[in-house]
Amino acid sequence: MIHLPHSDALCALTQPYCPDSVPQGLFNQAMAEITRFHAEHTPGYAHWLNANDMQIEELDQLDDWARLPPIFASFFKRHLLLSPTGEDALELTSSGTSGQKSRMRYDQRSLSAAQYMVERIFHEYGWNTPDTPCNYLLLSYEPEGRITLGTSFTDQFLCRFAPVNRVVYALRHNGDGHQFDLFGVIAALQAFAEEGLPVRIFGFPAFLWQTLQRMQATGVANVQLPPGSLAFFGGGWKTQAADEVPKAQLYARIQQQLGIAVQDCRDGFGAVEHAVPYVECAHHHFHVPVYSKVYVRNPVDFSVLPYGQRGLLGIVSPYISSSPAHAVVMSDLATLHPGTSCDCGLSSDWFELHGRAGTDVGRSCAMAAAELLGSH
Repeated sequence: MIHLPHSDALCALTQPYCPDSVPQGLFNQAMAEITRFHAEHTPGYAHWLNANDMQIEELDQLDDWARLPPIFASFFKRHLLLSPTGEDALELTSSGTSGQKSRMRYDQRSLSAAQYMVERIFHEYGWNTPDTPCNYLLLSYEPEGRITLGTSFTDQFLCRFAPVNRVVYALRHNGDGHQFDLFGVIAALQAFAEEGLPVRIFGFPAFLWQTLQRMQATGVANVQLPPGSLAFFGGGWKTQAADEVPKAQLYARIQQQLGIAVQDCRDGFGAVEHAVPYVECAHHHFHVPVYSKVYVRNPVDFSVLPYGQRGLLGIVSPYISSSPAHAVVMSDLATLHPGTSCDCGLSSDWFELHGRAGTDVGRSCAMAAAELLGSH
């Protein structure tokens, strides 16, 4: 069993959005610890640091983790990077809408850390209700054997925060893949409205939007889901990106047609390459939990941009030991804002997303990393 006490301590903090609750120096100690672990144990990682002018001896004095050379998330679509703890670990994949899937391994330590973060965030928002059974509409894949798709794995996990009365899946297994069961979803919503238990809707937003559109087009009456219901999305619009509507429009329609208040409609951002959860507050901003730090980088030279400027989303977190994904740059464009600019009451910084960057940036960065990491 590996011993990473600083990282474990950071990932065990109970107040996800209270930077003042973090012991002084703990984040730096945790990042130095996990970086040193990968430099010593993960093939090719020490070479990656050296090639980017980062010496292991510098880590204990480093307090600007934007200086740590990140790995572009798209690199994981081409290479399975593993430490020894990842060799026999749980493997999860991205949904791979571009034709390539990221493969990531999560050892028990890393998985437990990410799941604990979700638990604390659900507790923070009042969604951990062990005494309140719920009906669930999962806008994701009906399981067929072992679950390896990251989004489906997450949706299954989210069902543990309120007892399950019954579950309906939107993407039904038909013996030859999965198929969107539009009429089954409409019937489930109507039945749930009558049953009186709170409803939790998790998964891909595109499928709920299609449902609302069909209900409206065919004159299906609006339903009133019971108080305490929640719509929590993740995974983005994927192959339905051409039909994507602004969140405000989606949330307004959910309130109108299903009776779930706009403040109870939330989006979650995460990726199989980076499992720290980012969950919208009641004002629909992605606040950064104490378990990570976010940087926005200029796509041209990777320099760190100030608040208010748009660039590539870079994230560091010491939670993961099974793969050197503790410093990554996503292919998403984002803008970072100070916590004081949101009126929800949370003090941590928050970011807004602007969609995916062009593929050229991701491809060139991944190729550069491959030359340094892939051959080792």
